Amino acid sequence: MSTSARMLRLLSLLQTHRYWPGAELADRLEVSARTLRRDIERLRDLGYDVDAVRGVAGGYQLRAGSGSMPPLLLEDEEAVAVAVGLRSSAAGSVSGMEETSVQALTKVVAMMPPRLRRRLDALREATDPAPGPGRGPVVDAGVLTTLAQTARDAEGLSFDYTARGEQEPTRRRVEPHRLVALGRRWYLVAWDRDRADWRSFRVDRVGDPTPTGLRFRPRDLPAQDATTFVRRGISRMPGRYAVRLRVAASAEDVRRMLWGNGEVTAVGESACVVELGSDRLEWPVMLAAALDAEYVVESPPELAAALRATAERMVRATGA
Repeated sequence: MSTSARMLRLLSLLQTHRYWPGAELADRLEVSARTLRRDIERLRDLGYDVDAVRGVAGGYQLRAGSGSMPPLLLEDEEAVAVAVGLRSSAAGSVSGMEETSVQALTKVVAMMPPRLRRRLDALREATDPAPGPGRGPVVDAGVLTTLAQTARDAEGLSFDYTARGEQEPTRRRVEPHRLVALGRRWYLVAWDRDRADWRSFRVDRVGDPTPTGLRFRPRDLPAQDATTFVRRGISRMPGRYAVRLRVAASAEDVRRMLWGNGEVTAVGESACVVELGSDRLEWPVMLAAALDAEYVVESPPELAAALRATAERMVRATGA
């Protein structure tokens, strides 16, 4: 093997974190003990902490928990397993890890050879995810990674998009800015080139995302961050019901209780107002029930009636 190939093979063996006798490790690599020692020193220069035991029974072991995260080598099966786990997290099965999982999944999939991508796709197509309570629309991980890659690389993108209330999709040309995981859904924040304005797109309504290959200069987003931009757009979205709750808790605590849904405005250190639009009352009822604080329904009166009916049904269920 060449020096570089031998170094990669040595690193792959050490990353099993087992203790390797020097003679066995040298035999695996088909090198002398002296060459093995030089390769170990090269790894140390690259930031890998390798412990060495001298003597006849001496050997080497990669130390866990070093100060920084060096590059990681994965075997084929390990790479597929990592990608599957990241896809599951990106879908929201691990709360709070969605965006980080997409970023990591983007890197892993980008480095996968075609044969491993085919195995990953075959596993996805042969698996039926079990629906769970509170889960949003299913989002294809391949779509997510394409959107994430183009946003990271400032590369133009086109896709089919079915807007709210529409039956047929239209082709959109955008400059992707960032992905946002909010509540039970994913959103893409992007500059719409045809409409010359910023937009947020629900990712579950995106189809056939195609990178254009053309780079663009990133624009300034008219908001503090992408999450704020999406929340603002949702709160302004017209709906049958304009929900407004006054909650006796801090705005920060209420945002956590509501999983990022609705526009939360502080009106003091221990009070805030929650506003959101909705075509149906079931979702606001569920959000209100999730509040671990006293609150008052300011509008609409239909929500107050729906909450009263839900509370009475719950009381009956307890047998009281």
